[in-house]
Amino acid sequence: MKEEHRFYINGEWVKSSSNELIEIENPSSEEIIGTISAGTREDIDAAVASAKNAFQSFAFSSKDERVALLEEIIKNYEASSEDLAACISEEMGAPLWLSQVAQVASGLGHFKDTLGVLKDFEFESQENHYLVRKEPIGVVGMITPWNWPMNQMCTKIASALAAGCTMVLKPSEITPFCAVMLTEILDKSNLPKGVYNLVHGYGPVVGAALSEHPDVDMMHFTGSTRAGVAVAQASAPTVKRVAQELGGKSANIILEDANLEKAVAAGANHCFLNTGQSCNAPTRMLVHSSQYDEAVEIAKNVADSIVVGKPTDDGVRIGPISNRTQYEKVKRLIDIGVEEGATLVCGGNDLPDGFNSGFFIKPTIFSNVTNDMTIAKEEIFGPVLCMLAYESEDEAVSIANDTPYGLAGYVQSENFDHAKEVATKIRAGQISINGGSNAGPAAPFGGFKTSGNGREHGRLGLVECLETKAIIGN
Repeated sequence: MKEEHRFYINGEWVKSSSNELIEIENPSSEEIIGTISAGTREDIDAAVASAKNAFQSFAFSSKDERVALLEEIIKNYEASSEDLAACISEEMGAPLWLSQVAQVASGLGHFKDTLGVLKDFEFESQENHYLVRKEPIGVVGMITPWNWPMNQMCTKIASALAAGCTMVLKPSEITPFCAVMLTEILDKSNLPKGVYNLVHGYGPVVGAALSEHPDVDMMHFTGSTRAGVAVAQASAPTVKRVAQELGGKSANIILEDANLEKAVAAGANHCFLNTGQSCNAPTRMLVHSSQYDEAVEIAKNVADSIVVGKPTDDGVRIGPISNRTQYEKVKRLIDIGVEEGATLVCGGNDLPDGFNSGFFIKPTIFSNVTNDMTIAKEEIFGPVLCMLAYESEDEAVSIANDTPYGLAGYVQSENFDHAKEVATKIRAGQISINGGSNAGPAAPFGGFKTSGNGREHGRLGLVECLETKAIIGN
């Protein structure tokens, strides 16, 4: 059993003001693997005061000083990679190989990319007869999710540090132990006291206290649209900046000139990756009606070939849903899909063969889906692919945009210019053509519409944490 009943405030591990504990459940076994303290408003007050005090000096740290900090973090992070991967697999269920090559690696990639951006970034520029300065916004409150914990914590922390901000992190209470390990890495990396602070707890208590706090200058949130609205509402009275990366229901348009076998197989595999628990997962696959039946068969073959199992089992492609609440939601939405008339091609709610416990869902495909169905409208956040037919490219674009979300989109074609033309018509923050995986983690990431506002990663992630000041005069 892991017991972590302390928070990290002002460069020290301190006991919470609360005796309330949160149990952490292993999603593969349904066993309790540890407990953390549930923080209070008083804990947030202490953490914010620490960050506010540290900002008075850290805001004026030099670029070279912040470069050195990021370099030290990268060195210590790399030394802890194996332990981080094992921790993530245990507490959120990602297969160990995925934890190593994606979960942990994505966090490292953000620190490295932000380091490169910082080295070349100019914080002052002369424009006409005035000076424009980019200055750190102040104390940043961070709330991060359980599905890609290192990815979301590291991109926020890296950007804030590079900008000269101080911060208070509230990680997901479902994946707290990897946040503790990251904090230990930061503690080893010579950060000045108070620059980084960690408080565990529940969103309605700790998250709300952070969002409402008058000494927090910016809230950086990743999570559901519902929770994002609550953060924005709590932040509004103090007129703080709110950057949010929220839900998604991304469309994957397979154009008629695509390599159908390759495009459908890649799209299905991407949808099921991380057990479908990615906000930018291509969960709506749009295929021309003349190719639809063949595409459904290709996707089914992919789903049938995927091995579901425990994170450390050999050959496992996807693990369990990361927590009990999400597991029940996914099962409920699969039932709704059947009730509303979609065809269940494969998968469903039964546990995979050989399992009698754990939050496991087999890769599930629905065909004959229309965009007015619940499963086509709601973010399922599980290994569920909805396949829709279209008659024309204009109709495909219309279906893709017929959603309150706008986080990501996907276009597949053998002709890049053709794909780009379609991509420009999709109302979403990041569009991938034929995979688009070679851009690395520096590409701006964020949404249109109810998928959020602001951008993370790379240069724009740094800019998000800066204020603009004009200095005028001779």
